[in-house]
Amino acid sequence: METKTLKICPECGEPLIGRTDKKFCSDLCRNSHNNIQQSHTNKKLSITNSILKKNRQILERLIEQRSWKVSRDKLLQQGFSFYYFTSFQYDQEKSFCFYCYEYGYYALEGNCYKLMKIKKG
Repeated sequence: METKTLKICPECGEPLIGRTDKKFCSDLCRNSHNNIQQSHTNKKLSITNSILKKNRQILERLIEQRSWKVSRDKLLQQGFSFYYFTSFQYDQEKSFCFYCYEYGYYALEGNCYKLMKIKKG
């Protein structure tokens, strides 16, 4: 005699009734389960986006103050993270230029950085 295994909802533990490929007992449980799974990914993205926004704000503020050349220490004191940037470009003259959205920076001699803003259009 063949015995059927009773499948249960992974979210609430209720038995599943209906289709054999059914995974959740209701839309509420399915949505709840998927929201929990996505929250881990969204949290990581949110942290990264916060750091990128902060870097952008620091660069924007310094450029608005006409600080085109700034020391690494000054950037670090303001909370700038050199590990986060949105893109980079290699230039024969400047070496690597790192961008945080429309603001860029590249290393100069003496532990300083040259700041710039990309002009649109």
